Order: sequence, then structure tokens, then C-alpha cells
Amino acid sequence: MAVQSAERRSRRKFPDWLLVATLGCGGIVVSLEKTAVVPLLPEYPRIFGVTTDDVSWMVTVTLLSAAVATPIVSRLADMYGKRRMLLVAMVLMVAGAFTASIGGTFTWALVGRGLQGAAGAVIPVGISILRDALPQQKIAGAVALMSASFGIGSALGLPLAGLVYQRLGWQATFWVVGVIGVVLIAAVVLFVPESKVRTPARFDYAGAVLLSAGMTAVLLAITKGGVWGWTSYPVLGLFAAAAVSFALWFPAELRNGQPLVDLRTSARRPVLLTNIGAVLVGFSMYANMLVTTQQLQLSGETGYGFGLSVLAAGLTMIPSGLAMVAAAPVSARITNTYGARATLVTGCAVMAAGYLARVLFVHSVTEIIVGAVIVSIGTAISMAAMPTIIMSNVPLTDTAAANGLNTLLRSVGTSTCSAAVATILASLTVRISGSTFPGLDAFRTIFVLAGFAALAATGVACLIPSARRHEATHPDLHAVPGRPEPQRADEKREIMVRGRLLAAPDGRPVGRGTVTVVDSDGRPVDWDRADDDGRYAVLLPGEGRYVMVASHVRWRPVSEVLAFPDASADHDIHFRRPMLLTGRVRHAGRAVPDALIILVRPGGAASASTRSDTGGNYELALPGPGVYILSVLEPDGQTTHSRRVVLPAPDTVIDVDLGGREPRTGLKI
Repeated sequence: MAVQSAERRSRRKFPDWLLVATLGCGGIVVSLEKTAVVPLLPEYPRIFGVTTDDVSWMVTVTLLSAAVATPIVSRLADMYGKRRMLLVAMVLMVAGAFTASIGGTFTWALVGRGLQGAAGAVIPVGISILRDALPQQKIAGAVALMSASFGIGSALGLPLAGLVYQRLGWQATFWVVGVIGVVLIAAVVLFVPESKVRTPARFDYAGAVLLSAGMTAVLLAITKGGVWGWTSYPVLGLFAAAAVSFALWFPAELRNGQPLVDLRTSARRPVLLTNIGAVLVGFSMYANMLVTTQQLQLSGETGYGFGLSVLAAGLTMIPSGLAMVAAAPVSARITNTYGARATLVTGCAVMAAGYLARVLFVHSVTEIIVGAVIVSIGTAISMAAMPTIIMSNVPLTDTAAANGLNTLLRSVGTSTCSAAVATILASLTVRISGSTFPGLDAFRTIFVLAGFAALAATGVACLIPSARRHEATHPDLHAVPGRPEPQRADEKREIMVRGRLLAAPDGRPVGRGTVTVVDSDGRPVDWDRADDDGRYAVLLPGEGRYVMVASHVRWRPVSEVLAFPDASADHDIHFRRPMLLTGRVRHAGRAVPDALIILVRPGGAASASTRSDTGGNYELALPGPGVYILSVLEPDGQTTHSRRVVLPAPDTVIDVDLGGREPRTGLKI
């Protein structure tokens, strides 16, 4: 309670905008450092004395380290504290910046870039902090800005890197980011409270290793496929290694009660479709950033290039970055009024319209900037919606991990786009005055491809069902009848409820069950899937009466009406009656006592058996889900009867008539 009081005083001392500004700037800096090396890629071979192929690792190593670190750091944030892991990520970013600038060699630059990539979790963890710390009516706008920081930083990184390089040298492109990072770390310590929403658990080391291996292999193959050859042995070997890693990872995660990534939750339709949309939006967004400056820097001899310098071309991206900042409140307004799905549909549609403009209007710098701004506005709106949809459909105690996966898949889209753009620009070329340039058709092909990706994302977004639990979209959601109103409009009184699912009367833990909480009006509040030891955690919006429903495939559901007046509570839920497979054995309409009933899996393993009572009735504990063979041995010990059944099914009743008539079932199976 002392910790909670300290956090509350901290939140009252500083206004909310300082929290939002601190986290938003952190997201912008992390995104900025990823693209800051892009304008200098042509200069690095001279600076470090390496080949052009070697220099490409300056981008690749950051991408790979981010793919490894983002899901791991996000999961640890849910387990051990979001601010704590946010600081860890930012310290690694600062360490990487100074390592790259002070080391002075290509090897140290790669080490620094690898450390910087570990900061990729700043955005998803920051979004989860905003959900936990801000009052309900402010979440949508803050999340929109934080999510859009991914694109804002990427757009601003191009001109700022060129400007810093020209004035201060290549080392400054790293240490300037480091200095800003130090300031932001101090701001996080001062203005960002530690969230009380966390779920202590065992870390899934096997899942982390397999996912890291799979993502590293697939991203390395994508980014290096154009250089090494898509049919080369290294690339094919990497794709094969990725396939093996994921083939091992998926069943391992499904078996683990405390997985790194909850695949069952990720397979829920809203989460799955949003993550698919993240890949498509990432692909579409990155084409705008990669191609715009190249198109403007192209020689004027081509007739469609403008011959701008690296700095001038980078400066043309500033309007796109500013447009994304301006679009954040617009997306929040759409979300609060119509829901996050409408926001995502709108953003993706605007991106598609922007690429249509980019295909048609390529004749002046102004036309190109306008087209890039339209795409950027759509990017900001669509990116703002995805975290809200994710948080509306996952347990509130797992928001950082879920957003981390969404961010990772967004990076998969950007990496795929980078490879596609490089291939197209290298394939569709023209020769002018003895020099080879990407053709105008190459740029238009990229815009068409990115536009189709945006259209596909629009279609995917339309298929997302509306969430019943409007997590960050309805400020009046937490007006629970009978609950005292907060003393302050911005005071948050969430209650963390932890407990275990247990079997009565012996108190054995019941793993893998589900706990769902609704308020007294039937509105969904939160849910969680218990781990192997039956532990669960749910987050309630405040004091009041709630209905808690626990379910499990082998136990009859349990529901309770409970009142929670405290900031935290422990509550165990007891399953009292197992799910049973019941029925009656008859012969020509007469009960058959002492018949042997056997339940067998098709693979041969016996699951359960019992004998019918004097009335021909039998009961079997309901086994795990699957296909079974139900066999009956008559009392004479000679005659058997069998049928195929599919379980589980609630209150399953299977009557068996041995007289040849069609068996009667209480439930169609």
C-alpha cells in the first residue's frame, strides 16, 4: 500500500501531458535511431574501409536484435514491471549509441547498433504504461500518439541524420541520440510511474530461444535474399531453419501454461486479424519512407528525378512527420466515437488513396510531398488503432506482451517491404548517358504494390469483429452501478484480483482454465487463462460487484457474485463437480446392470472404464478433448458394442440400447 500511495502522489504531482510527452519522445527517438544510418549508408564504406555489402549489416543487425528483444522485453515487462523494463531498454539504447560513436571501428559500430535494436520494445511497453496510468478518457489520444511515434521517428530520422552528419560528423549521429536518451531516462524516472499491473510467472526460456531463432532466420533471409540470391544455399537454409524453429515453437507454446506468446489468445479473431493487418500496414508504410527520398535524389537527366541532395531530400520528409503528429488526435476522436476498428479501416483506406495519388502524380516535388503526406496521415491513423484493438481483446495483465508481438509483426512487414523495394529498383532500370537508374515504372510498381497492401489491410480490418470490451474507446465504461465515483476525474482505482483455480474437496490446482469477469450490467471487464498451477490474475476497473465465471473442459462451470472494495484482492475459485459422461445401458428397452463401459482413444490408449448400476446407469469423468471409441461389454462377457464419440460436450449423455434400436443421445455428437 505504501508503494501505491507513493505512485499516486507521483501521478498527482505532475500533469498527464508530461507522461505522454516522455513516452512519446522515447518512441520517436527509438524509431529515429533505426533510420538515422540510412542517409549515411553510401558514406560508411569510405569511413570504415569496408564493402557496401558489409555496410548493410548496420541496418540488418538492428533489425535482428529488435526481433529478438521486443517479445522478450515486452513479456518481462508484464512479469516484473513495465517502467523497469522500459528503463532497461532505454539504457541499452544509450549504451549502443555511445559504443558506436566512441569505438571508432566498424565492429564497434555493429555492436552499438545491435544494442540499439534492443530498444524496440519501448513503444509497446510505453503503450501499456499509458493504459495503466492514464484516466480512461485520455488513453485513446495518448496511445494514438505513442503508436504513431514509430512512423514519426522514421520520417524525421532521414533529414536529421543528414543535417547532424554535415555539421558534426558521423559519430554525432550516434552520440546525439545517446545524449537525448540520457535525458529521456531521467524523465522516465521522474514522470513515469511503475504500474501495479503485472503477472509474476516463470519465464519461458525455451519459447524465447525458439522464437528468437525463427525470427532471426526468417528476417535475415528476407533482408539478405537480394544480395545472396533468393535461391542460394544460405537463404534456402535460413528459411528451412526458420520453418524448423517455428515447427518446434508452436507446440511448445501450446503445451506451456506460461508461454512467451499466448498462441490461443493470438488466435482469437480480433487479435489474429489485427496482427495480419500489422504486417500489411508495416509493408505499406515503409515503401513511402524508402522510396520518397530516392525518387527526389534521382538525377534530373532521367526526366522524372529532381537531383536533390541527401539533406534536401530528407527535409521533404518533415511534413510527413508533422502530419503524423497532427493525425494522432484525429484518430483518437474516431476511436472514441466509432471504435478502433473504424479507425483502422479509415487509416488503411487513406493509405491506399495516398498511393493512388503517388502513382498518378510524379511530375513535381510538391506532388510527391503531398502524396507522401497523405500516406503518412493514413499510417498514423491505422497504427493508432492497432494497440487499442489488441488491448481490447487480450487479458489486461498481458498487454505489453501482446503489443510487443504486434510491433514485431509490423517490423516483419517493413523488412519484407525493404527487400521488395530493393529487388524492384534493381530490376526495372533505364540507362541514360552511360549510367543506370531505377526506372519510373519501378517507382510506380512499388506504389501499386504498397497500395494493394493497404487495400488488403482495409479488407482485413473490415473483418475484425467489434469488441464488447471497449478498453480505450469508451470513457464511461467504468461507471459501474453502485460503485463510488472517484474523488478526482482523472483518478484511477483499478483492482488487481489474483487467485487460483482449485478442485474441491482436496484443493488440487486446476490448470489451463479460464476466468471471465463481467460487471453487474453484463459488460465484459477482463479475462485470463490460468497457468499450469491454476494461477490467474484479472484487473477490475474499481470498487463494485462483479460476476466471475470460471470454466474448464473437465469441470462444470462455476460463477460467483463478488464485491471488491480494496485495491488488490486474493480470491481462489473452487470447481466442485467434474464434467461427466453419463448414460444408460439398455437391452430391448430394459436396463442392463453390471455392463462394462470402456472409453478408448483411437490410438489404442484406454482412457476410462466403469460398470453400469442396477438401473443400467453409468458415469465417467469427462476426459480431455478429442475423438474416442465408447465400447460396452455385456454382462455375459462375450458380446460387445462400440461407437465413435467426440468430446468434450457439456452435460454429455450417451444412452446405449443393446437391442439393435438406434441409440438415443442427449446431445448430438
